Amino acid sequence: MRKIASSLCLILLSLFAPAAVAQTIRVNPTGVNVNVSGSTTVFLTFGPVGNFRPAEGTWCGELIPATPDNGLKCDPATIFGSLPGRFNRSRSSGNLGFTDIMSIPPSVARRAYQAAQAGSVSSFFYVRHFINSAEGPDEYVPVTCRLSGGGARTPFALTDVKVSFDTEAAENAIVFVAPGRRPPAIKARIVYNGTGRLRGRWEVVLPGEQPPEDFDLLTEATLPVEQRGQQRRYTQISRFNLFLPPTGKYTLAGPDVTRLPTTLEGPYLVLLRVEATDDKEADSDLSALGVGAGVVHSGAVAGFPIPVLRYFVGNGQAGDAIPLRLLTPAENAPIEAGQPIDFNWTQAPGAALYQLEIADQSGQVILSALLQPLTLNYRAPSWLRGTAAGAGLQWRVSALDQTSAKTVETPWRRLRLNASPSR
Repeated sequence: MRKIASSLCLILLSLFAPAAVAQTIRVNPTGVNVNVSGSTTVFLTFGPVGNFRPAEGTWCGELIPATPDNGLKCDPATIFGSLPGRFNRSRSSGNLGFTDIMSIPPSVARRAYQAAQAGSVSSFFYVRHFINSAEGPDEYVPVTCRLSGGGARTPFALTDVKVSFDTEAAENAIVFVAPGRRPPAIKARIVYNGTGRLRGRWEVVLPGEQPPEDFDLLTEATLPVEQRGQQRRYTQISRFNLFLPPTGKYTLAGPDVTRLPTTLEGPYLVLLRVEATDDKEADSDLSALGVGAGVVHSGAVAGFPIPVLRYFVGNGQAGDAIPLRLLTPAENAPIEAGQPIDFNWTQAPGAALYQLEIADQSGQVILSALLQPLTLNYRAPSWLRGTAAGAGLQWRVSALDQTSAKTVETPWRRLRLNASPSR
């Protein structure tokens, strides 16, 4: 009976063609192969969006008419899951277009596989809901997801990336480097679907430079085509261009460490920047949607920012992992008006949370923030400057364990907020 119901679901796509014709929003590609045994990421383009705004994205096993709205929506009885907010990388694009990074969690693929084992067809659907802001009918636009092994016919996408030093130090730890010495070798462990060329570059962020935001750390293929040249660029160390076979895992060697700068004391960030490549399975045809000309190549798409690697140049033993200590701002550093206030510190082994405290000169805490264990920086809200403009502040960071007890705490460090720009 499940197989018959699934077959009827596919027939609905043609029986309710008039409802589909009434739609103004289309999608490309209309169907993709997805990994049955892991996560999958696919670059989708919808359009023309017009006066519609995107709403939820849902995975399900069967479709039903969306009446009184347009298109086909998920049968509530067969829903496998919804697009998590942390994976939502959708953006407006160009001439009434909308790009959606469909990141399918392994749990959804597993439920689809279990449904196929029970007799359903070996495919399921991703449905994006668009709300009509002109108070007309909403639209539901489905994409067919076909279960596969994640090999050559699956869109080339990065599903996990870990960048680390080739040492025994804990992953994500900041490595201490003596001035003039060299950091340990670097590597990136990459998990991916499909096959294609991995092309990109290694860059380094120098002390005092504006740190990258999440937008800058996304792979180029994750962005709409017109935004791909807007990511912040830093000092390039080296480039890579290699072919990844459909094996699903690869360890990328890092840049030549003799080219990494170590003369200026302070914190450095090493960035893995991955560029978009030509991949037939990941192409979006803008002309088919009426939102542009030509095809957008989106090989090496990823639904997450690529993690950065940190090292700190200062007095000490090269290669040592730093315990919890404050990095920037420096002691009694002046923060000019108009500049953001960014706090940075090193990782503490075993920390479950970090607590950043900012206090006035009397020791009264005016801001306290709890941060996840992999978060080693914090940008203070704009109201802090208005509260303490022209005054002296002090800050410290504490590491907390699973019971919220402090395991280590830095000394207070002073900083000054200038009331007006220095001349």
